[in-house]
Amino acid sequence: MREIVLDTETTGFDPRGGDRMVEIACLELENLTPTGRTFHTLINPGRTIGPEVVRVHGITNEKVKDAPRFAEIADDLLAFIADSPVVAHNAGFDRNFVNFELEEAGRPTLADEQWIDTLPLAQKRFPGMANSLDALCKRFKVSLVERTLHGALIDTRLLASVYLELKGGRERALDLSGPSAEHPRIEAGQSAYGERPRPLGPRSTPTERSRHADFLRATLTDTSLWARLVPDLAD
Repeated sequence: MREIVLDTETTGFDPRGGDRMVEIACLELENLTPTGRTFHTLINPGRTIGPEVVRVHGITNEKVKDAPRFAEIADDLLAFIADSPVVAHNAGFDRNFVNFELEEAGRPTLADEQWIDTLPLAQKRFPGMANSLDALCKRFKVSLVERTLHGALIDTRLLASVYLELKGGRERALDLSGPSAEHPRIEAGQSAYGERPRPLGPRSTPTERSRHADFLRATLTDTSLWARLVPDLAD
């Protein structure tokens, strides 16, 4: 199943109050596993980015001055998403900005049913606990090393790992992956190797075992545990 993990960075909280997107990133999943395909771009918001917001995501006015306007990337964005479900954390925030910008650009918006919000999934699993993306990464031991600031592409990678855990973890992803031409599934009961002997054969040489026995005879009594486990010691 194809899904798209999406994240945005903006100038504020309210698109209808004049705030705009400054970055958008999408990451493609196939059966919960990233394929390596992404869509990512900075966006010129057509307005000033305030210093308090720059401190959050590090995207300055200088960085976006030559970036495309949203209308210029809208078709490529829609083509990348297509009809796939869109996964986002606190999806209402991203949906409001994406759909507002699509509407302003005269493009079709993404239906509410197309969005999957990982926040209520996390709240259902961890009621009463902090369920921010950072908190979930720490809970699931997802590395935050590269996340010194918020960034749309970094956050999609982190969210993809969190979403996998929320959906059942890595075992679930492996179950969903199905057989492939490169890695055909080995059916139960079939093996390319013979049955392993039990007990396993010794890894030491006869000389090493003889020296070990001599050492034990010289240091242990006949009633020791080793004497019972290694009959040769009683000789």
